[in-house]
Amino acid sequence: MAVPTTTSAFRRFSGAGPVHVAILVVTLAVAAYAVVTLLAGEQASWLRIGAWFLAAVVVNDLVLNPLAAVLDGVLRVGLRRLPGEPAAPTTINHIRVPLLGAALTFLVFFPGIVRQGEPVVLGQSGLDQSPFLLRWALLVVGMITLSALVLAVRTRRAKRALTRRSAVGG
Repeated sequence: MAVPTTTSAFRRFSGAGPVHVAILVVTLAVAAYAVVTLLAGEQASWLRIGAWFLAAVVVNDLVLNPLAAVLDGVLRVGLRRLPGEPAAPTTINHIRVPLLGAALTFLVFFPGIVRQGEPVVLGQSGLDQSPFLLRWALLVVGMITLSALVLAVRTRRAKRALTRRSAVGG
């Protein structure tokens, strides 16, 4: 019987490797430092941060995760109905990743895209928010294009490898 290593014992105890746990601890420490530095003793702000955190958890668990599951199911069914070969498991990821990138960047830049607070931005910086929508759309097109190119290269390599194997074996 093999003697368990320290890493395997740690992984069994924590569920992840020591590097993963260390990164998680450092991330939480940086986040805690940022919150403490930002607030510097304001009691009302602590309450607001707690309320926003609770709302984020509820929205994530009750709205975003079920919505993502439904959209993923629709995507899987749609890929199965396409003519030709069934889609490889990695194909769906080449669709998911740019869509996730588009959704996340839309959430981050939403105020600029819909020009919320444009008079304030214009007064503070002298710039308007008109380029936000176009730049976000170009970013999304770029993510989709890059993902499609990576998928095409991976598919071509897989077909070449399959052709080589069949030539050697046949």
